[in-house]
Amino acid sequence: MEIDAAATALRRKQSAYLSLDETFEIQKEMYRGQQYSQIYFARLHMMRTLLYSLVPNWKPHVPVCTVLGLEGGKECIIVGTLYKHMKLKPTILDEYSKERSAAPLVKRHNFMDPDDHLVLEDESGRVKLGGSLLSPASYVTGVVAALHGRETDAGDFLVQDVLEAGLPSQLEFPLKSREDKYVVLVSGLSIGSSTCNPLQFQLLVDHITGHLGDEQEQGIAAAIVHVVIAGNSVEIPRGILNRQNLASKDLSRLSEPIKELDILLTQIAAGLPLDIMPGPNDPANFALPQQPLNRCLFPGSSAYNTFRSCTNPHCFELDNIRFLGTSGQNIDDLEKYSEAKNKLEFMERTLRWRHLAPTAPNTLGCYPFTDRDPFLIESCPHVYFVGNQDKYETQMLEGSEGQLVRLICIPKFCETGTAVVLNLRNLECHTLTFGTSV
Repeated sequence: MEIDAAATALRRKQSAYLSLDETFEIQKEMYRGQQYSQIYFARLHMMRTLLYSLVPNWKPHVPVCTVLGLEGGKECIIVGTLYKHMKLKPTILDEYSKERSAAPLVKRHNFMDPDDHLVLEDESGRVKLGGSLLSPASYVTGVVAALHGRETDAGDFLVQDVLEAGLPSQLEFPLKSREDKYVVLVSGLSIGSSTCNPLQFQLLVDHITGHLGDEQEQGIAAAIVHVVIAGNSVEIPRGILNRQNLASKDLSRLSEPIKELDILLTQIAAGLPLDIMPGPNDPANFALPQQPLNRCLFPGSSAYNTFRSCTNPHCFELDNIRFLGTSGQNIDDLEKYSEAKNKLEFMERTLRWRHLAPTAPNTLGCYPFTDRDPFLIESCPHVYFVGNQDKYETQMLEGSEGQLVRLICIPKFCETGTAVVLNLRNLECHTLTFGTSV
């Protein structure tokens, strides 16, 4: 009876939630055969306006001109979209090339080559970039930047300095949040895959809902105010999707992982708010921004108003602390076409470029927006996370104007048994790891 009395005395803490996913929702847009050039024009227009406002403080006495207005030997500043010429970048024509068909089909994980070079283009034209200051290994197609330099006799633009947009302005960190409140971030559950261990996730669910541990552990669990599942929650067996009518047994194999996921999510949603984002392996649209998973897939958990099916990317606020995250596609694509010492450096670059997915639509699928680019980062988040990474990594990034951003790489839970716990009071985070080996 004493244990029951203690359990009833624990009340779960609450937090104020605000969804900011409207930017990523495809509602009134209509596909009328439009090309992807329009999203590049929209990106260049928005970023150029921003960079023009920064130029007077950067190089006040250097004139700004277009690519077509370059004069040989005269120093100037040009603003445009970077294009990286990569000879190893795969194209759809390679699949039909007779010369390539005889070569061994080795799947590359990175398409960098020493001969890669950068080109800058705007509406007036394009120019090849020279010099050692701008390393092709650090940039990708789609980044908008301002370059200071001069045109050489060979017709290249010799880069002498680079201006990136930098971190955007940030809402002031709320000081009133002085009590410990925790957010659990998890991704890559991959329920239905051969590597999935259902007991591991059940242990996590039991911990979150306060059914594990002593009174101290349950007290910590009562301070968990939100759970975010960042993509790849299920893995559908690919072998049975062969464009033919499915037998009844195959239909049940398709739906079984989703039913199992719904049972587990219902346990969480019964106790606290839950956001679920789609990932590349989930039953959602392929192109970014991925739209919310249909609530019909989750008849049990969707009955609770604490259950929210969200977009990918996902942006929201908890107690005025802004979160921005993806299921990992944007960072995984950067790893294929550029180089960095770790995934956190890729994340930092997207913030400094003020763009979540600069490689979209070049190498990363996205919707052909006509008058806007939803991936532009207009307000700096306090927490920036990416899911489905190989290992847990985190750091605190500080901007030039004092912005502080907690960067988090969330590991695949099915492979590591690890979830990430973030404290809203101070943005400190740690991991929860569950093992089932005896």
